[in-house]
Amino acid sequence: MAMGIDGLVSGLDTTSLIDALIKAEAGSQRLLATKVTKAQNYITDLQSLNSALAALTTNAAGASTVDKLRGMSATSSASSVTVTAEATATPGTLTFQVDRLAQAQVSVTAAMSQWQGGPTLTLVDGAGVHREVAAGDSLAELAANINSSGSGVSATVVAAGVDGVTGDPVYRLQLAGPLGASGGFALYDGTSADVTADLAPDVFAASGAATVSTAQDAAITLWAGTGAAQQITSSSNSFTDVLPGVGLTVSAVEASPVTLSIARSDTSVVNGVKAVVTGVSDILATIRTKSTVTTRTGGTGAATSAGSFTGDRATRDLASKLSSAVMDPIAGASPSAIGITITRTGTLEFDANAFADAMARDAAGTMSAVAAIAARVEAVGKEASNTVDGTITQKITGQQSTVKDLQERISDWDDRLAVRRARLISTYAAMETALSGLQSQSAWLASQLGTTPSGGSK
Repeated sequence: MAMGIDGLVSGLDTTSLIDALIKAEAGSQRLLATKVTKAQNYITDLQSLNSALAALTTNAAGASTVDKLRGMSATSSASSVTVTAEATATPGTLTFQVDRLAQAQVSVTAAMSQWQGGPTLTLVDGAGVHREVAAGDSLAELAANINSSGSGVSATVVAAGVDGVTGDPVYRLQLAGPLGASGGFALYDGTSADVTADLAPDVFAASGAATVSTAQDAAITLWAGTGAAQQITSSSNSFTDVLPGVGLTVSAVEASPVTLSIARSDTSVVNGVKAVVTGVSDILATIRTKSTVTTRTGGTGAATSAGSFTGDRATRDLASKLSSAVMDPIAGASPSAIGITITRTGTLEFDANAFADAMARDAAGTMSAVAAIAARVEAVGKEASNTVDGTITQKITGQQSTVKDLQERISDWDDRLAVRRARLISTYAAMETALSGLQSQSAWLASQLGTTPSGGSK
């Protein structure tokens, strides 16, 4: 911190003089700060590269086997039938009839203002399991007890108008079971023992009660109208065991037969190879751009600047390995045979038409080649971007340690320069004090000389 000592006696601009000396001595600190900035920019570029590598590795892993690349398309002749096909599905067609949809049992009690039966009811599910339910003090409590019985049956209190005699509001209990035939249920007015002894009345058989819909499975019939006709059922409206790797869902009964068509789809393999080639190409372009040395000319002459990856062995090795992973032969065949080429400038290119031709000639061989390339790229990506010991990851960690060390050295210089400034201020203050003393002495001597007689007595 500067002190007000400028020109007290000497007339010197002491503050500016001290600032100039400190600035000269801070040259090493400025060099350290420049190194920090350069290292931080390098770290940022490495982190961006590592993120791109991680994404590329993930994409490559998704295309590293033929099973992952194999794709199938599935279509249905009816909009009410949706179909999906996994990679394990077999191409072909299948025709069937949609007989019925799955539905849940819905039953309602007779209208009542409050429960008129006994204190205990028994709910019997589709498997014949008995669950006793307390009637409670109100229809709402009875519904809550049914809902918490663990039967899978839900109960709701529904307004049903007013009693024709008393004018009191009346309600029905609506009970709904799980979807499918196994979700059927019955409700009896009595204990489980009463139900077993056939002494408990069926609540839904009472006057005014009804079963709105019965529990049933969805059903489709294969090869309907032939001697090979076979019905398949499902507790839901989805079927997963009609064809291996194929799932279908029905949403309406169809009067006409429905035909499913399963065919090979090249979308997965095309997307897989494009993702790998594009990802590698982008990384190579990034490394190439950041390794370029540029020269700018201006009024002060030419200035040369190097990219953050210029002369960097780790990124140069990575670029070489990625290029080899894509372009090295597979089983003696060049990747150019399936539309993957590299230009004279090192740019990777993917020819979709050439790839389509290769798939048409030999789909299995082409997918095998893509999987081999993707597996090699995945291995290179893991080696470089692994979060523990990846080469680029370790480079980032090392640079972060370097920056920390440089920042500590800069901080040390702050302390050193502060001490140096304090000493200079003290030195110049002492100089001013000394000059002030000399000036006082000079003034005293001048005053003494002024009082001395100019000549002696005679």
